[in-house]
Amino acid sequence: MNKIITIGRQFGSGGREFGRRLAEELGYEYYDKQIISEIAKKTELSEEYVKNVVEKEPHQLYPITIGRSMFYSSDYEIKQIQSIFEAQCEILRELAEKSNCVIVGRCADYILDKFNPYKIFVYASMESRLNRCIERNENVNLPLKKFKKEMEKIDKNREKYYDFFTGRKWGDKDNYDLMVNTSNCDIKEVVSVISKLFK
Repeated sequence: MNKIITIGRQFGSGGREFGRRLAEELGYEYYDKQIISEIAKKTELSEEYVKNVVEKEPHQLYPITIGRSMFYSSDYEIKQIQSIFEAQCEILRELAEKSNCVIVGRCADYILDKFNPYKIFVYASMESRLNRCIERNENVNLPLKKFKKEMEKIDKNREKYYDFFTGRKWGDKDNYDLMVNTSNCDIKEVVSVISKLFK
């Protein structure tokens, strides 16, 4: 069975960079945003629509069992959400079967449970996250206070999406093998240490 590492992360914690660098260090495939493109192809929906669904709060009427069973509804929006999640599950399983890989987000730790992935969650203090985003010019044309609210909103949406589809608590240490605090840390140095766990 291939070695799979899944990365959950707070916005601005450096989780995406952490995942990319870890994959490079280990010689694993790295999957992140391109999963959206693959879902769009499989469902014949626009990338923008798929992105909007997977990054926003799921429909309140949709059942928590979506990942485990089929649900019939005449509601078009609910059917679209279902098709997107099912495509996401299918794509992640195909990627996991291909090779050793690092997958960022997308409920991969839950969807790929039978592959026994190593589950990592990357987090940091708000101050550190803000500083990291400022250094990378990710708060373009937004006052600091407003950007902080945007960061909180992104994390809230990630939490709702994850909790909704998995029935688990996003960011809860009980759901991960390793919690990585990147507050005021150099991501490259953190990866250098953690990659030794997999060598």
